[in-house]
Amino acid sequence: MLAIFNKEVVQPPQELNSPAPSNSAKMPQEIVKDFMSCHDPNNAFSVCFGNTAMLAYVPPNNRYPIQQRLFCSLDNIYCIFLGSLNNLCSLNKQYGLSKCTNEAMFVMQAYRTLRDRGPYPADQVLKDLDGSFGFVIYDSTAGTVFAALGANEGVSLFWGIAADGSVVVSDNLGVIKESCAKSFAPFPAGCMFHSEQGLMSFEHPTRKMKAMPRIDSEGVMCGANFKVDVQSRVHNMPRVGSEANWATWGPSSPA
Repeated sequence: MLAIFNKEVVQPPQELNSPAPSNSAKMPQEIVKDFMSCHDPNNAFSVCFGNTAMLAYVPPNNRYPIQQRLFCSLDNIYCIFLGSLNNLCSLNKQYGLSKCTNEAMFVMQAYRTLRDRGPYPADQVLKDLDGSFGFVIYDSTAGTVFAALGANEGVSLFWGIAADGSVVVSDNLGVIKESCAKSFAPFPAGCMFHSEQGLMSFEHPTRKMKAMPRIDSEGVMCGANFKVDVQSRVHNMPRVGSEANWATWGPSSPA
């Protein structure tokens, strides 16, 4: 899978940029073109949202893959989901969804619930997901991005910076390396990223994230890894009734 978001939509942590000079990073259109050229055109597809976002998806090669790869959309919300949820049946029941709702559909519906009604903190919703998972959601109406990766590291995601400053997300490390040169890193497990609130740990929502410098085998500084800073503490902004927007919940000032 591949997702690219313009820097006007997503402002990633500055430390994701490598300080090493490079002219080998690619532009978004070239990244998508190269990604699609590596797959059967009858089996892969891409969606472009002007200069704002691009999504590309390739279904698994076999009918019963070890790791699911799902794509779905509804009401201008698009979701790419990787992995599986062990408690999907109970989650569907909790949210009043049909038994045939798959993981991508559930995550998208959970996002809509958080966006529109905000009954729970986003970190609590993600902590309730039992399984190996990673997903990227693009809400084209709101112009927002929401991505998360499960804590058990059963699924891998990587993110980086394209030549024009756009954010690139993929489960394919080779695609990220070729697209972003040295400005990339693994997406941190147990964390979520929202285009308005940035990166935070849903496993430890009261702790800040800190950048860890990363040097490759060639001795070149790459995009930083991000880990929970156990010495820090943040407090969540209080909710006000059921209409509180979930996107406003997140790290505020140090306690």
